[in-house]
Amino acid sequence: MGYRKGYFKKNGTYVQPHFTNTRSKYSGKNNGCMLILLISMTFGFAISCSESSDASSTNDISGSTGNSSNSSNSNCPTKTCGDFATRSQAQAAFDSNKKCYKNLDADGDGIACENLK
Repeated sequence: MGYRKGYFKKNGTYVQPHFTNTRSKYSGKNNGCMLILLISMTFGFAISCSESSDASSTNDISGSTGNSSNSSNSNCPTKTCGDFATRSQAQAAFDSNKKCYKNLDADGDGIACENLK
Protein backbone atom coordinates (compact mmCIF):
# COMPACT_ATOMS: atom_id res chain seq x y z
CA MET A 1 0.00 0.00 0.00
CA GLY A 2 1.21 3.46 -0.79
CA TYR A 3 0.48 6.76 0.87
CA ARG A 4 -0.87 9.59 -1.30
CA LYS A 5 -0.27 13.24 -0.54
CA GLY A 6 -3.18 15.57 0.01
CA TYR A 7 -4.03 18.11 -2.69
CA PHE A 8 -6.22 21.15 -3.35
CA LYS A 9 -9.04 21.16 -5.89
CA LYS A 10 -9.63 24.16 -8.18
CA ASN A 11 -12.41 25.44 -5.97
CA GLY A 12 -10.01 25.65 -3.00
CA THR A 13 -11.11 22.62 -1.01
CA TYR A 14 -8.44 20.38 0.45
CA VAL A 15 -8.62 16.64 -0.26
CA GLN A 16 -7.36 14.45 2.59
CA PRO A 17 -4.54 11.98 1.87
CA HIS A 18 -5.42 8.30 2.07
CA PHE A 19 -3.83 4.92 1.59
CA THR A 20 -4.10 3.34 -1.85
CA ASN A 21 -3.69 -0.25 -2.83
CA THR A 22 -0.92 -0.42 -5.42
CA ARG A 23 -1.66 -4.05 -6.31
CA SER A 24 -4.50 -5.29 -8.44
CA LYS A 25 -7.20 -7.08 -6.49
CA TYR A 26 -6.83 -10.08 -8.84
CA SER A 27 -3.04 -10.39 -8.64
CA GLY A 28 -2.81 -13.26 -6.15
CA LYS A 29 -5.92 -15.28 -6.88
CA ASN A 30 -4.77 -17.56 -9.74
CA ASN A 31 -1.23 -18.39 -8.64
CA GLY A 32 -2.16 -21.96 -7.69
CA CYS A 33 -3.94 -22.62 -10.98
CA MET A 34 -1.03 -21.28 -12.98
CA LEU A 35 1.41 -23.42 -11.00
CA ILE A 36 -0.63 -26.58 -11.64
CA LEU A 37 -0.93 -25.70 -15.32
CA LEU A 38 2.81 -25.15 -15.70
CA ILE A 39 3.67 -28.38 -13.88
CA SER A 40 1.28 -30.43 -16.01
CA MET A 41 2.58 -28.86 -19.24
CA THR A 42 6.18 -29.55 -18.20
CA PHE A 43 5.35 -33.15 -17.32
CA GLY A 44 3.49 -33.68 -20.61
CA PHE A 45 6.32 -32.18 -22.62
CA ALA A 46 8.85 -34.41 -20.87
CA ILE A 47 6.82 -37.51 -21.69
CA SER A 48 6.30 -36.56 -25.33
CA CYS A 49 9.98 -35.77 -25.81
CA SER A 50 11.13 -39.01 -24.20
CA GLU A 51 8.88 -41.16 -26.41
CA SER A 52 9.98 -39.49 -29.63
CA SER A 53 13.66 -39.55 -28.66
CA ASP A 54 13.41 -43.27 -27.79
CA ALA A 55 11.99 -44.05 -31.22
CA SER A 56 14.66 -42.06 -33.02
CA SER A 57 17.44 -43.55 -30.90
CA THR A 58 16.33 -47.12 -31.72
CA ASN A 59 16.30 -46.21 -35.41
CA ASP A 60 19.78 -44.75 -35.06
CA ILE A 61 21.01 -47.88 -33.28
CA SER A 62 19.54 -50.24 -35.84
CA GLY A 63 20.92 -48.18 -38.71
CA SER A 64 24.44 -48.16 -37.33
CA THR A 65 24.69 -51.79 -36.15
CA GLY A 66 22.71 -53.59 -38.82
CA ASN A 67 20.37 -56.20 -37.30
CA SER A 68 20.05 -55.31 -33.66
CA SER A 69 17.94 -57.29 -31.21
CA ASN A 70 17.05 -54.07 -29.35
CA SER A 71 15.16 -52.53 -32.27
CA SER A 72 12.04 -54.63 -32.82
CA ASN A 73 10.02 -51.86 -34.50
CA SER A 74 12.53 -51.20 -37.30
CA ASN A 75 11.91 -54.64 -38.87
CA CYS A 76 8.12 -54.35 -38.72
CA PRO A 77 6.27 -53.92 -42.02
CA THR A 78 3.89 -50.99 -42.21
CA LYS A 79 0.55 -52.50 -43.18
CA THR A 80 -2.92 -51.11 -42.77
CA CYS A 81 -6.35 -52.71 -43.07
CA GLY A 82 -6.47 -51.63 -46.71
CA ASP A 83 -3.59 -54.01 -47.49
CA PHE A 84 -5.71 -57.08 -46.64
CA ALA A 85 -8.63 -58.48 -48.64
CA THR A 86 -10.41 -60.17 -45.73
CA ARG A 87 -10.55 -59.80 -41.98
CA SER A 88 -9.22 -63.35 -41.52
CA GLN A 89 -6.02 -62.45 -43.40
CA ALA A 90 -5.58 -59.35 -41.27
CA GLN A 91 -6.29 -61.34 -38.09
CA ALA A 92 -3.69 -63.98 -39.05
CA ALA A 93 -1.06 -61.28 -39.60
CA PHE A 94 -2.06 -59.55 -36.35
CA ASP A 95 -1.85 -62.82 -34.38
CA SER A 96 1.58 -63.61 -35.83
CA ASN A 97 3.15 -60.45 -34.36
CA LYS A 98 0.91 -58.22 -32.25
CA LYS A 99 3.65 -55.65 -31.59
CA CYS A 100 4.32 -55.02 -35.26
CA TYR A 101 0.70 -55.01 -36.36
CA LYS A 102 -0.77 -53.07 -33.43
CA ASN A 103 -2.19 -50.47 -35.85
CA LEU A 104 -4.57 -53.12 -37.26
CA ASP A 105 -6.45 -53.26 -33.93
CA ALA A 106 -7.85 -49.76 -33.51
CA ASP A 107 -9.86 -50.27 -30.33
CA GLY A 108 -7.50 -52.71 -28.57
CA ASP A 109 -9.93 -55.62 -28.24
CA GLY A 110 -7.70 -58.14 -30.05
CA ILE A 111 -9.76 -58.24 -33.26
CA ALA A 112 -7.94 -56.83 -36.28
CA CYS A 113 -9.62 -54.75 -39.00
CA GLU A 114 -13.18 -54.99 -37.73
CA ASN A 115 -14.42 -52.92 -40.67
CA LEU A 116 -13.44 -55.66 -43.19
CA LYS A 117 -15.72 -58.62 -43.99
